[in-house]
Amino acid sequence: MNRCRRIPKERRVHLAWIIAVAVLCGSVQTMRADDTKAPLGPNPQAYARMVDSAIDYLHTEGQSPDGSYSGSSTPAVTALVTTALLRHGRTIEDPMIAKALKFLEGYVQEDGGIYNPGGHYRNYETCLAMMCFSEANRNGRYDARIKAGNRFVRGLQWDEDEGSDKSDFAYGGGGYGKHKRPDLSNTGFLIEALRASGNSPDDPAIQKALVFVSRCQNFESTYNTTPFAAKVNDGGFYYTAAAGGSSQAGETANGGLRSYASMTYTGLKSMIYAGLGPDDPRVKAAQEWITQHYELGNNPGMGAAGLYYYYHTFAKALAALGTDMVKDADGTSHDWRRELAESLAARQRPDGAWINEQNPRWLEGDPNLVTGYALLALSYCRPATAE
Repeated sequence: MNRCRRIPKERRVHLAWIIAVAVLCGSVQTMRADDTKAPLGPNPQAYARMVDSAIDYLHTEGQSPDGSYSGSSTPAVTALVTTALLRHGRTIEDPMIAKALKFLEGYVQEDGGIYNPGGHYRNYETCLAMMCFSEANRNGRYDARIKAGNRFVRGLQWDEDEGSDKSDFAYGGGGYGKHKRPDLSNTGFLIEALRASGNSPDDPAIQKALVFVSRCQNFESTYNTTPFAAKVNDGGFYYTAAAGGSSQAGETANGGLRSYASMTYTGLKSMIYAGLGPDDPRVKAAQEWITQHYELGNNPGMGAAGLYYYYHTFAKALAALGTDMVKDADGTSHDWRRELAESLAARQRPDGAWINEQNPRWLEGDPNLVTGYALLALSYCRPATAE
């Protein structure tokens, strides 16, 4: 350790990165040679080096003096990054965490929301902050903040209070707060925030959200009578069934809304968090889509767009599903934790950060946000022996 300290910081980071990738990828090749003896998940030492390098980047380069990440005009990125750091063992006494939490507390509003009052993303920002405060909550420290946030996001949900009933395709959904329609991404964050803050799957707001989630699935059933499901009917998910319907992956020739991976994993995760089990036909249909589109080189249906958002929903959904292996269309079984860690190791920059170099859409040109996504994904890939 003392010899390492004599090496300049830039060289230490670069060397650690090279070792992490070499060890991880080397171990993957060895494991593939005899999968029957291969331990599940990534190589623990390589995993630890990858995570430590990313955290070092956020500490030395990512965080501003006020505790924020990526500017002080919104709590969103700071909340997401801080949640990822907490999930990797950082405590609320850690200066990085303490400063970030203080920054987030500055966005708590009288109505219970946690957002930039001059912005347009009240639901999105509040849900991310709720997840962060829930992860940081010790001895009831953030109970009041979380309880107020719960009330606030419920008030933004499309339901009877807004004159919306179950016949409305917007019913149960959550949006950014900017657009006049809900979407699956924000509804997924809503469900996750409600669950993280202690609500059960049968909570009324979560069950209302499940109505919306089910309507964003290309799966014709009693749960989805929208005009879109039968046109594709592949079990995958798209962005929203509300306001005429929309998919970031575009439309089919017959007017269907194309499924894509980041929303499919978001939909699957949301259904599981809402209490659906593996025998539910909606869950089975989503799993079949995943079988047909298992891929880590891109965000299936979207190419490189939203790649790191996809990685973090991929990890959350498969962890929630409780599966260690995923079969692809050819019947090959994949250790998804090991393969995801391998993909991230190959993409990590020498300074420890990640960035979407192929497509910066949806803010994936921001290394703080993307590093937060990567660390969140890795928190669900943790080897049994990793510290």
